Amino acid sequence: MKMHFCIPVSQQRPDALGGRYVLYSVYLDGYLFCRVRYSQLHRWNEQLRRIFGNSLPPFPPKYYLAMTASMADERRDQLEQYLQKVTMDPNMLRSDVFIDFLKLVQLDTFSITIKTVALDIFLPDGRNIQIEILTSDTAERVLEVVSHKIGLCQELLGYFGLFLIRFRKEGKLSVMKKLADFELPYVSLRSAGMENCKVGLRKWYMDPSLDSMLMDCAAAVDLIHMQFLELSQEVRHYGYLQLDPCTCDYPEPGCGAVLSVGNDEISCCITLPDNQTQEIIFQMSRVKCWKVTFLGTLLDVDGPQRTLNQNLELRFQYSEDSRWQWFVIYTKQAFLLSSCLKKMISEKTVKLAAENPEMQIEVPEQGKSKKCHIQQSQKDSSRFPPRKSKIERAKAECVFGTIKEEDL
Repeated sequence: MKMHFCIPVSQQRPDALGGRYVLYSVYLDGYLFCRVRYSQLHRWNEQLRRIFGNSLPPFPPKYYLAMTASMADERRDQLEQYLQKVTMDPNMLRSDVFIDFLKLVQLDTFSITIKTVALDIFLPDGRNIQIEILTSDTAERVLEVVSHKIGLCQELLGYFGLFLIRFRKEGKLSVMKKLADFELPYVSLRSAGMENCKVGLRKWYMDPSLDSMLMDCAAAVDLIHMQFLELSQEVRHYGYLQLDPCTCDYPEPGCGAVLSVGNDEISCCITLPDNQTQEIIFQMSRVKCWKVTFLGTLLDVDGPQRTLNQNLELRFQYSEDSRWQWFVIYTKQAFLLSSCLKKMISEKTVKLAAENPEMQIEVPEQGKSKKCHIQQSQKDSSRFPPRKSKIERAKAECVFGTIKEEDL
């Protein structure tokens, strides 16, 4: 599946020879991931191409003359599409060339040197454990260190993940994003620019029936048990991920909503204008596609603007009464919600393959490469159309162009 990479802004910077170069701000899941030059990405592409050959997507060509504004916008869009497509190959995601480059640009962007540090990991039972890592350790490596310290079986790592979690003033937790395997947790925590934010360990599957796979590991049972206690007042949504309160356009615009995602459904508890509540269930089997749209503005692009998770919407096309209808959810956690939808599709695909042994599937999120002969009807879109040099659109016009995933 494609990742939510985008390059909404770029800045021109002077070089040592008196010329100028363009620095691209690359965001992942709405948070600043790195800033990088075209020449760096070009060298990286050449290294990848020596290993993976023609399986790589096309890379934007060099320009030997000065670029016009339209050419610069076109290159930015092409680089964005390249990053989205290159992350679809699970073999590429695990290659040293891929990982080493992304580690380097993350460290360089935030001026962090490689050194040994202590990192606190927040557990579902409210405890913090401290581990010793390198600032250059990826989320995949940090997860291995954490699992060793708490006694979590290595073969169960695919069922858990590391997340950025924020502690609200009222004592509630808010899951901001899941860290990708190649992200550096220490860097992501430092670069998020938010108070009361920690790296947390949580289960990462949406199908509650998968709990049975963890029953033989005491540490895994403890982890899922503590997350169950978080939802003990709403047992119906056991195993679901509950998002922060948001708004939606159903049954009318501006209605408040609390979303719980899991078990192949999106459960919405909607507050109507007369303060009555209504529960709406959207089944994933009836979702055709979805897209994330950034409706806000990026100001002070040369300053510490590090998140895109403001004024975000996720809209999905849903089959209701034999017709397709768009539903819109306005939430700062739109990228996290999109990741949950992709996760549910991935788990459904695995279940279908288990029921039909002749089918072979590809499960990149589990880190296992298998071939896939199952065609999915759902598509994930994150819209990034051509942009102006400065993003100042805060209306219904979105700043994303289309990503269509034909193969989930």
